[in-house]
Amino acid sequence: MPSPRVLPPRLIPCLAAFGLLLGSAWTAQAHAAGASAYATRGECAGYPRVALTAPKGWCVGLVADARDGLLMPRRLLEVSPGRFWITDMGTWDAHRGRLLELNTAGQPGDKGRVRVLARGLDRPHGLVRGPDGRIYIAEAGTIWRTPLANIEREDVLRDLPSDGAHPLKELVFGRRGRFFLNMGSATDACRDEQQQQAMPCPEATGPRPRAAVYEVHLGGPDFKLQVFRPFSLGLRNSLGLALTQDTTNGAERLWQAENSVDYIDNQLPGEELNELRRGTHHGWPYCVSIEAGRGVPARGYEARARCDTPDHQAPYDTWPAHVAPLQLLAVPPVAAGQPELPWSGRLLAVWHGHRAPGHRIVAWRLGPDGRPAGERENIVSGWLAMPGLRPLGNPAGITLDSQGRLWVVEDRNRTVLVVAPDSAPGAP
Repeated sequence: MPSPRVLPPRLIPCLAAFGLLLGSAWTAQAHAAGASAYATRGECAGYPRVALTAPKGWCVGLVADARDGLLMPRRLLEVSPGRFWITDMGTWDAHRGRLLELNTAGQPGDKGRVRVLARGLDRPHGLVRGPDGRIYIAEAGTIWRTPLANIEREDVLRDLPSDGAHPLKELVFGRRGRFFLNMGSATDACRDEQQQQAMPCPEATGPRPRAAVYEVHLGGPDFKLQVFRPFSLGLRNSLGLALTQDTTNGAERLWQAENSVDYIDNQLPGEELNELRRGTHHGWPYCVSIEAGRGVPARGYEARARCDTPDHQAPYDTWPAHVAPLQLLAVPPVAAGQPELPWSGRLLAVWHGHRAPGHRIVAWRLGPDGRPAGERENIVSGWLAMPGLRPLGNPAGITLDSQGRLWVVEDRNRTVLVVAPDSAPGAP
């Protein structure tokens, strides 16, 4: 897959100056002082339009921001037309998170658009609708569910590991009451307090290993827990999970976006897209990727790890280093007679990272076998910081609404954005 072009450093001051000029041409109608780092001009789907690059014929609107009480939103889900639930972590401190409901009518800052459904949550992240119609919320140590009509908390899984570097939980439902759950590693590269790296890594072994994706089965008349077991191992932090369908045989394929080990190098190691199967091991902490289909020993394991054996499952694809994939979303092909959308039949990835290849939403077309193929497409890009115009992008989560529009939350910028058909395609 081609990598985005990195701007030469000598051009950055020029772009910043250009941003100031361009920003002054955009009106300040979008925000009061300090409320949002976005300047806006005109409208997109009835919301203030922001200067981001969307597919041809589409635009990006600012739906909500800090004026609506957003603190650190990570996921959003449409629960009925014009009504979204949002998991907001608040901070990285435990029990500062909230479950919010956003009424999208009105403009950013209007009173009463956001209400708090639950407080005191422990770093809430994952948010999905289950096959039983209930909404599932993933806190760091607990997975719980509630009916949509009223918040009636019922814990599904308790006492999950919530310490260490990667406590956040992501989940995705498959067929027959089965879902898959992230269990991130406690460390970056399995270093102990003396900076030693054991082999085997203690946290990645035993009956309940971390750095894994777990398989959970719910069933029976009350849709209760039936099975909870590791599915795939050697996965440092699986905040992107998605299922696609092989239309040639009807099988499900499980995909994982790997946030790889944190080297200080700009180009290493690559982030990964992995196809997960039961029992596969994908390398952490012993192996990292340098290109698609090829793994090498991670730093600290050079003389001990073998990464070219059948015991190590090579990634399906390698992405640029430090793009920090925070979500995957598989979008089925458009139904017969319906208009084609820019994301129909694609696998979308949210790249959160602040370095040059990051801060964008990208996609690949899905083949009949359910595997992504072809060139990478930018769905939302142009998130380079330009003073007076926009901040550096930090997309954290996405979802589609009942109209097929793409909705985005940014955590540090504290925004909800919508990508919608552009009724004024000639606008700047």
